[in-house]
Amino acid sequence: MDMKYPIGIFQFDGEITNSVTSEWINDIEDLPRLLKDTVKDLDSEQLDTAYRTGGWTVRQVIHHIADSHMNAFVRFKLALTEENPVIKPYIETKWAELADYKMPIDTSLLLLETLHKRWTNLLRNLTPADMNKTFIHPDSGEVTVGKNIGLYAWHGKHHLAQITTLCNRKGWH
Repeated sequence: MDMKYPIGIFQFDGEITNSVTSEWINDIEDLPRLLKDTVKDLDSEQLDTAYRTGGWTVRQVIHHIADSHMNAFVRFKLALTEENPVIKPYIETKWAELADYKMPIDTSLLLLETLHKRWTNLLRNLTPADMNKTFIHPDSGEVTVGKNIGLYAWHGKHHLAQITTLCNRKGWH
């Protein structure tokens, strides 16, 4: 198993249908609960264990998900309200070195719970035209709202799998 990408890299070349996006939105909605359930019994030492050699700790991954999904929420709103906006990327590895990544995980778990409620409400109310709106990512080019839903459904599952595979390898569950 690839410990960096335990569920593989996001790929989707099919048609983005209502059924597909509904499943992705459900994945986004479920992530905070699944993440909380996965880490609820981990102690501080376990939270400060890297999921792989050279990788982030569980604590850093949780704080990263919160940062990433806040940025994603803003990117969706920009795409929905502006004409093909250029979004601002950020250097994830440098963010993971900041002091707030050492905080208790409860702060990010609560943030994810409330953010995902707003986010899934927004996503469930998109029109077919909204799904085709776009933003420009300076590194990866033009991204549609529809495909970005899939990317972030994958993103949550990807990081959750990093944590769950670590827990399974260590016998923590």
